[in-house]
Amino acid sequence: MHLSSRVKKISASLTLSITAKSKKMKAEGVDVVSFGSGEPDFDTPSYIKEAAIKAIQEGFTKYTPASGTDELKKIICEKLYKDNNLKYDPSEIVVSCGAKHSLYNIFQAICDQDDEVLIPAPYWLSYPEMVRLASARPIIIETDEESNFKISPAKLNNSVTKKTKALILNSPSNPTGCVYNKDELAKIAEIALKHNILVISDEIYEKIIFEGRKHVSIATIDENIFKNTIVVNGVSKSFSMTGWRIGYLASCNGELMTAIKNLQSHSTSNPASISQAAALKALRERDDSVREMVIQFQTRRDYIVERIGNIKGLSCVKPEGAFYVFCRIDKKGLSSMQVAERLLEEVKVAVIPGKAFGSDRHIRLSFATSIDNIKKGMDRLEEWFEGI
Repeated sequence: MHLSSRVKKISASLTLSITAKSKKMKAEGVDVVSFGSGEPDFDTPSYIKEAAIKAIQEGFTKYTPASGTDELKKIICEKLYKDNNLKYDPSEIVVSCGAKHSLYNIFQAICDQDDEVLIPAPYWLSYPEMVRLASARPIIIETDEESNFKISPAKLNNSVTKKTKALILNSPSNPTGCVYNKDELAKIAEIALKHNILVISDEIYEKIIFEGRKHVSIATIDENIFKNTIVVNGVSKSFSMTGWRIGYLASCNGELMTAIKNLQSHSTSNPASISQAAALKALRERDDSVREMVIQFQTRRDYIVERIGNIKGLSCVKPEGAFYVFCRIDKKGLSSMQVAERLLEEVKVAVIPGKAFGSDRHIRLSFATSIDNIKKGMDRLEEWFEGI
């Protein structure tokens, strides 16, 4: 069969493939410790599950408006105003089948052939693939540990061309855990406005942030960047609802929102009605589960960072948010793919190779697993790395 050229350009998700392989090994009785997961290991809070059960029992099982229910969009607006000081009308919200779906819709709506989208590296592995699927070109801006994996204004400015359409910004970041502060965002906003670049702000990890830091959306810097920003978020990470598949985007650009609504109406149509009912409950009646989850994540982060620091040849920048550590491994003379493959085969530890995120010098370790698993996994890692 002749496949389309755009699909041929897309590679499989290493995150999902390694996670699937480790789960298969576990199912076969192998004692695998997985640091691969991109989802909280906590269960969805009971009050949210109960809302879904109630929705089923009351027959809320039919189509909704393609862009989400009016009630859910209203609550999302209230959340964005209360948490982020961003004021939107429900007509400026589109609810999709996860934040990934929201991002896909955006690229399909804004990109033409050979448009360029700026992506700071390390990046979430799906960004470049989604850009390519929209027939545009991902332009990678390299960062490093010295900058805490953040783009500098100079690097951003030097990466802009006449073909630059957008910049994607992820804070807190997957895979590095970096968090941009208000001053840093203001400088990025200035450059984006100077070149009339659309900013796509992926804020899916906003609630998983440590040491009392406060998440800041670039859209809050001033009215001009607010108009030039698309905010993407969802309930997957903050409420441990990855499988429910509810994300959303917000923009005051009416033409863009109409285009995205039309696109979604002809692709997936509405997100699952029952999941929308659950998301509504999550955003309306939040309990202490998010705060408690973050406390546990911080404890795990501190432990894993300390352990990495005690292994000769390894290092990492302490993440400020999300639930990943991006660990430098190249001093051992191995690529991230070699390390990931050998760890899984030789000591039954699953990690994600940094190559998937734009850096073959690193591996990503998720601490979205119990502290007991982390301790066991780090013992195996330490023994294996010190044996090289």
